[in-house]
Amino acid sequence: MALFRRSCVAVLRHVLAPVSPGFAHALSLPRSLPRATGVALTFDDGPHPEGTPAMLDVLSRAGARATFFMIGEQVERRPELAAEIVSAGHAVALHGYRHRLQLHMTAREVADDLARGSEAIARATGRVPKLHRPPYGIYSPGGLRAARELGLEPLLWSRWGRDWRKFTTPRRIAARATRELIAGDVILLHDADFYSSRNSHRRTAKALRLITAELERRRLGTVLAV
Repeated sequence: MALFRRSCVAVLRHVLAPVSPGFAHALSLPRSLPRATGVALTFDDGPHPEGTPAMLDVLSRAGARATFFMIGEQVERRPELAAEIVSAGHAVALHGYRHRLQLHMTAREVADDLARGSEAIARATGRVPKLHRPPYGIYSPGGLRAARELGLEPLLWSRWGRDWRKFTTPRRIAARATRELIAGDVILLHDADFYSSRNSHRRTAKALRLITAELERRRLGTVLAV
Protein backbone atom coordinates (compact mmCIF):
# COMPACT_ATOMS: atom_id res chain seq x y z
CA MET A 1 0.00 0.00 0.00
CA ALA A 2 2.81 2.42 0.83
CA LEU A 3 4.42 1.76 -2.55
CA PHE A 4 1.08 2.36 -4.27
CA ARG A 5 0.68 5.71 -2.48
CA ARG A 6 4.20 6.78 -3.46
CA SER A 7 3.47 5.83 -7.07
CA CYS A 8 0.25 7.87 -7.05
CA VAL A 9 2.04 10.86 -5.57
CA ALA A 10 4.79 10.59 -8.18
CA VAL A 11 2.25 10.61 -11.00
CA LEU A 12 0.29 13.48 -9.50
CA ARG A 13 3.44 15.53 -9.10
CA HIS A 14 4.03 15.31 -12.84
CA VAL A 15 0.41 15.85 -13.76
CA LEU A 16 0.05 18.93 -11.55
CA ALA A 17 3.40 20.51 -12.43
CA PRO A 18 2.09 23.09 -14.95
CA VAL A 19 -0.68 24.39 -12.71
CA SER A 20 1.02 24.05 -9.32
CA PRO A 21 4.07 26.24 -8.73
CA GLY A 22 5.08 24.04 -5.81
CA PHE A 23 5.18 20.85 -7.84
CA ALA A 24 6.94 22.54 -10.76
CA HIS A 25 9.58 23.89 -8.38
CA ALA A 26 10.08 20.48 -6.77
CA LEU A 27 10.71 18.95 -10.19
CA SER A 28 12.97 21.85 -11.29
CA LEU A 29 10.57 22.73 -14.10
CA PRO A 30 10.76 26.47 -14.82
CA ARG A 31 7.49 28.31 -15.31
CA SER A 32 8.96 31.75 -15.81
CA LEU A 33 12.15 33.59 -16.75
CA PRO A 34 13.23 35.27 -13.49
CA ARG A 35 15.98 37.41 -15.02
CA ALA A 36 14.00 38.56 -18.05
CA THR A 37 13.21 42.22 -18.49
CA GLY A 38 10.04 41.51 -20.42
CA VAL A 39 7.33 38.92 -21.00
CA ALA A 40 7.73 35.77 -23.11
CA LEU A 41 4.91 35.08 -25.54
CA THR A 42 4.85 31.38 -26.45
CA PHE A 43 2.73 29.40 -28.88
CA ASP A 44 2.15 25.64 -28.90
CA ASP A 45 0.96 23.09 -31.50
CA GLY A 46 1.94 24.68 -34.85
CA PRO A 47 2.85 25.45 -37.45
CA HIS A 48 -0.68 25.85 -38.79
CA PRO A 49 -1.52 27.08 -42.32
CA GLU A 50 -3.89 29.79 -41.05
CA GLY A 51 -3.10 30.26 -37.37
CA THR A 52 0.65 30.72 -37.59
CA PRO A 53 0.56 33.41 -40.33
CA ALA A 54 -2.15 35.21 -38.36
CA MET A 55 0.03 35.27 -35.23
CA LEU A 56 3.07 36.37 -37.21
CA ASP A 57 1.09 39.26 -38.67
CA VAL A 58 -0.10 40.49 -35.27
CA LEU A 59 3.38 40.12 -33.80
CA SER A 60 4.92 42.03 -36.70
CA ARG A 61 2.47 44.90 -36.38
CA ALA A 62 3.15 45.10 -32.63
CA GLY A 63 6.92 44.77 -32.98
CA ALA A 64 6.76 41.80 -30.62
CA ARG A 65 8.76 38.59 -30.54
CA ALA A 66 7.64 35.11 -29.57
CA THR A 67 8.78 31.54 -29.15
CA PHE A 68 6.97 28.78 -31.05
CA PHE A 69 6.90 25.30 -29.50
CA MET A 70 6.32 23.27 -32.63
CA ILE A 71 5.07 19.77 -33.42
CA GLY A 72 7.50 17.85 -35.63
CA GLU A 73 4.92 16.22 -37.89
CA GLN A 74 3.33 19.61 -38.55
CA VAL A 75 6.75 21.05 -39.34
CA GLU A 76 7.32 18.27 -41.88
CA ARG A 77 4.03 19.18 -43.58
CA ARG A 78 4.87 22.91 -43.66
CA PRO A 79 8.66 23.38 -43.53
CA GLU A 80 8.47 26.74 -45.32
CA LEU A 81 6.17 28.10 -42.62
CA ALA A 82 8.50 26.88 -39.87
CA ALA A 83 11.38 28.62 -41.63
CA GLU A 84 9.30 31.80 -41.91
CA ILE A 85 8.96 31.91 -38.12
CA VAL A 86 12.74 32.08 -37.78
CA SER A 87 13.21 34.57 -40.62
CA ALA A 88 10.70 36.87 -38.92
CA GLY A 89 12.95 37.01 -35.85
CA HIS A 90 11.15 34.57 -33.59
CA ALA A 91 12.48 31.51 -31.79
CA VAL A 92 11.58 27.87 -32.30
CA ALA A 93 11.32 25.20 -29.63
CA LEU A 94 10.14 21.60 -29.40
CA HIS A 95 6.69 20.46 -28.35
CA GLY A 96 7.16 16.90 -29.62
CA TYR A 97 7.02 15.04 -32.91
CA ARG A 98 3.43 14.05 -32.19
CA HIS A 99 1.01 15.62 -29.73
CA ARG A 100 0.83 12.72 -27.29
CA LEU A 101 0.51 12.58 -23.51
CA GLN A 102 3.78 11.25 -22.13
CA LEU A 103 2.01 9.23 -19.45
CA HIS A 104 0.70 7.00 -22.25
CA MET A 105 4.18 6.42 -23.69
CA THR A 106 7.21 4.41 -22.67
CA ALA A 107 10.47 6.19 -21.92
CA ARG A 108 11.88 4.87 -25.22
CA GLU A 109 8.88 6.12 -27.15
CA VAL A 110 9.25 9.58 -25.64
CA ALA A 111 12.99 9.66 -26.39
CA ASP A 112 12.37 8.67 -30.01
CA ASP A 113 9.58 11.23 -30.30
CA LEU A 114 11.79 14.02 -28.99
CA ALA A 115 14.72 13.12 -31.24
CA ARG A 116 12.48 12.92 -34.31
CA GLY A 117 10.76 16.21 -33.52
CA SER A 118 14.05 18.01 -32.92
CA GLU A 119 15.45 16.73 -36.21
CA ALA A 120 12.35 17.89 -38.11
CA ILE A 121 12.65 21.41 -36.71
CA ALA A 122 16.40 21.57 -37.37
CA ARG A 123 15.96 20.47 -41.00
CA ALA A 124 13.24 23.03 -41.68
CA THR A 125 14.68 26.01 -39.83
CA GLY A 126 18.41 25.42 -39.46
CA ARG A 127 17.96 25.83 -35.70
CA VAL A 128 18.34 23.01 -33.21
CA PRO A 129 15.70 23.56 -30.52
CA LYS A 130 17.01 24.16 -27.02
CA LEU A 131 13.70 24.36 -25.15
CA HIS A 132 11.01 21.75 -24.72
CA ARG A 133 7.45 21.83 -23.45
CA PRO A 134 5.53 18.54 -23.42
CA PRO A 135 1.96 18.24 -24.71
CA TYR A 136 -0.49 19.23 -21.96
CA GLY A 137 2.52 20.42 -19.93
CA ILE A 138 2.88 16.95 -18.42
CA TYR A 139 6.17 15.07 -18.10
CA SER A 140 6.45 11.42 -17.24
CA PRO A 141 9.55 10.54 -15.17
CA GLY A 142 11.10 8.84 -18.21
CA GLY A 143 10.07 11.70 -20.47
CA LEU A 144 11.70 14.34 -18.31
CA ARG A 145 14.87 12.28 -18.15
CA ALA A 146 14.86 11.79 -21.93
CA ALA A 147 14.44 15.52 -22.56
CA ARG A 148 17.36 16.40 -20.33
CA GLU A 149 19.55 13.66 -21.81
CA LEU A 150 18.95 15.20 -25.24
CA GLY A 151 20.09 18.57 -23.89
CA LEU A 152 16.61 20.08 -23.94
CA GLU A 153 15.67 22.58 -21.24
CA PRO A 154 12.07 22.30 -19.99
CA LEU A 155 9.93 25.42 -19.89
CA LEU A 156 6.30 25.45 -18.77
CA TRP A 157 4.31 28.66 -18.29
CA SER A 158 3.16 31.07 -15.61
CA ARG A 159 0.19 32.62 -17.46
CA TRP A 160 -2.21 31.14 -19.98
CA GLY A 161 -5.24 32.25 -21.92
CA ARG A 162 -6.93 28.82 -22.04
CA ASP A 163 -7.53 29.67 -25.66
CA TRP A 164 -8.24 26.10 -26.72
CA ARG A 165 -11.71 26.19 -25.17
CA LYS A 166 -14.70 26.14 -27.49
CA PHE A 167 -16.81 28.78 -25.77
CA THR A 168 -14.18 31.28 -24.70
CA THR A 169 -13.76 34.73 -26.25
CA PRO A 170 -10.77 36.86 -27.27
CA ARG A 171 -11.40 39.21 -24.35
CA ARG A 172 -11.47 36.36 -21.86
CA ILE A 173 -8.30 34.90 -23.31
CA ALA A 174 -6.50 38.23 -23.10
CA ALA A 175 -7.76 38.95 -19.59
CA ARG A 176 -6.54 35.57 -18.28
CA ALA A 177 -3.20 35.87 -20.03
CA THR A 178 -2.41 39.34 -18.68
CA ARG A 179 -3.85 39.06 -15.16
CA GLU A 180 -1.21 40.18 -12.61
CA LEU A 181 1.41 40.00 -15.35
CA ILE A 182 5.00 40.90 -14.47
CA ALA A 183 8.37 40.81 -16.21
CA GLY A 184 9.62 37.25 -16.52
CA ASP A 185 6.18 35.72 -16.98
CA VAL A 186 5.71 33.15 -19.74
CA ILE A 187 2.36 33.33 -21.53
CA LEU A 188 0.98 30.16 -23.13
CA LEU A 189 -1.14 30.49 -26.27
CA HIS A 190 -1.80 28.27 -29.30
CA ASP A 191 -1.34 29.10 -32.98
CA ALA A 192 -3.13 25.93 -34.16
CA ASP A 193 -6.41 24.10 -33.70
CA PHE A 194 -5.15 20.61 -34.53
CA TYR A 195 -5.57 19.44 -30.94
CA SER A 196 -8.18 21.88 -29.60
CA SER A 197 -11.57 23.28 -30.55
CA ARG A 198 -12.07 24.04 -34.23
CA ASN A 199 -10.94 27.50 -35.32
CA SER A 200 -9.66 28.33 -31.85
CA HIS A 201 -6.64 29.97 -33.48
CA ARG A 202 -8.93 32.70 -34.82
CA ARG A 203 -9.93 33.70 -31.30
CA THR A 204 -6.29 33.57 -30.26
CA ALA A 205 -5.24 35.92 -33.05
CA LYS A 206 -7.84 38.45 -31.94
CA ALA A 207 -6.80 38.00 -28.32
CA LEU A 208 -3.15 38.50 -29.26
CA ARG A 209 -3.98 41.99 -30.51
CA LEU A 210 -5.45 42.80 -27.11
CA ILE A 211 -2.51 41.21 -25.29
CA THR A 212 0.15 43.11 -27.22
CA ALA A 213 -1.79 46.34 -26.72
CA GLU A 214 -1.94 45.66 -22.98
CA LEU A 215 1.79 44.93 -22.87
CA GLU A 216 2.44 48.25 -24.58
CA ARG A 217 0.17 50.02 -22.11
CA ARG A 218 2.06 48.50 -19.20
CA ARG A 219 5.41 49.18 -20.90
CA LEU A 220 6.29 45.51 -20.83
CA GLY A 221 8.37 44.38 -23.79
CA THR A 222 8.53 40.87 -25.19
CA VAL A 223 11.54 38.58 -24.96
CA LEU A 224 12.45 35.29 -26.57
CA ALA A 225 12.29 32.37 -24.17
CA VAL A 226 15.56 30.87 -25.42
